[in-house]
Amino acid sequence: MFTGIVEEVGRTVQREGPRLEIAASLVCQDLREGGSIAVNGACLTVTRLLPQGFAVDLSPETLRRTNLGLLRPGDPVNLERPLTYGGRVGGHLVQGHVDGVGTVVAILPEGDSHLFTFAAPAPLMRYIVEKGFIAVDGISLTVVRVEGDRFTVSIIPYTFHHTVLGCRRPGDLVNLEVDILAKYVESLLEGALRKGR
Repeated sequence: MFTGIVEEVGRTVQREGPRLEIAASLVCQDLREGGSIAVNGACLTVTRLLPQGFAVDLSPETLRRTNLGLLRPGDPVNLERPLTYGGRVGGHLVQGHVDGVGTVVAILPEGDSHLFTFAAPAPLMRYIVEKGFIAVDGISLTVVRVEGDRFTVSIIPYTFHHTVLGCRRPGDLVNLEVDILAKYVESLLEGALRKGR
């Protein structure tokens, strides 16, 4: 379980087959083999510690559901260690189970901030609501507007400069994780409606 508060922007070192190697420092301080790490919002298992980072393996499911298969050497990635019980939750509860890939549609300056508009797959849009939570590349964000198959978030300068969003351009693909509570509510309501028939 994660909070969606990015701790560090790491760099892709290489990808060979299912193995992805990432250069990082801060998140490696207490990282261990077999532990979890969120990479662009996808919860992965650390398979090897490296002198300047760590390695993870990407399953076929991860490659189908995320943008991690597109990473090239030098590409930045958002990194977050799992939350510890008893600590503060600064964002929202993020599982690291990416629901799908969206596309950056527009980036517009607004004062010191930026408005990012994303297109999302239709099956995910029913879970995205104004003022609701969304994780984009593992970043906990609040939705400010929803229109059709698109949603907009406002990115403050700190987030813009301390995550991969500062590198994103229109057309780039991003990992999306919708709020798990919305999915549970939908499932419970469907079950209740079926029983009532």
